[in-house]
Amino acid sequence: MSTDEKTTDRWDAEASFFDREAEAARSRLNPVSERALLRYRSLRRRRWNKEFRFRLLGDLSGLRVLDVGCGDGSNSMLLALQGAVVTGVDISANAIEVAKERARINKVDDRTRFICAPFEDASLPAASFDVIWIDAVLHHLIPVLPESLRQLRRLRAKGGVLIATEPVTLNRSLRALRLRLPVSTHATPDERPLEDDEIAEMARVFPELMTFHFHLLARVMRWVLPDHTLETASLMRRFIANAICLADVALFVLPPMRALAGVCVFYERDVQR
Repeated sequence: MSTDEKTTDRWDAEASFFDREAEAARSRLNPVSERALLRYRSLRRRRWNKEFRFRLLGDLSGLRVLDVGCGDGSNSMLLALQGAVVTGVDISANAIEVAKERARINKVDDRTRFICAPFEDASLPAASFDVIWIDAVLHHLIPVLPESLRQLRRLRAKGGVLIATEPVTLNRSLRALRLRLPVSTHATPDERPLEDDEIAEMARVFPELMTFHFHLLARVMRWVLPDHTLETASLMRRFIANAICLADVALFVLPPMRALAGVCVFYERDVQR
């Protein structure tokens, strides 16, 4: 892909933003808690977005996983501690250093490697990953989404899985209302939730793509779990948070409610064997 001035500026802005995020994360480096490991090893629950993704993936032992936009390595640790061999790619040099340190602390540095590069410019061998894991990254790649999706398909091995979670806006009225609300956003300059056109592009590249909807009532979770961590919350906060997520599961059974989702999980398994 060409690296014109606009592309370079976008890369620089993203790297700068996530370098600062990684510096903040550096002071919070700890081994993954046993409670978190048990949570994501359980394959029974669908209510939480990330729990559901691990449920879809099942046994990760020995699988080669690409963590796209791995950031400070939080997801890479969960994947590696469940037996995966993980390659993380991120545009932020600081985040990559934190991810390497996190791997050493969690004693999975022999099953992880981390590459600092913009995803669309990363040199990775074709058909080399059994699982492509993406956590809120594609909405940063909208200017190069078609090329990035083709790169993802190229990297996935035969029979492999693509699994992504992304913020979405699927309802125009809700989108317009969101822009008018005085709610602060912590975001890079060019990012925005995926809309119908981008999701249609994903389906063109991954024709068997399945979509699962989340985050309707859970929009209030920022106040229920201010630090975004269920495992360390009080019993009352955990009860409220789980109840909200269960209510969302029930609401999204109704097709008209799905247009109100704030997050979607996208999943496709390559049927070629």
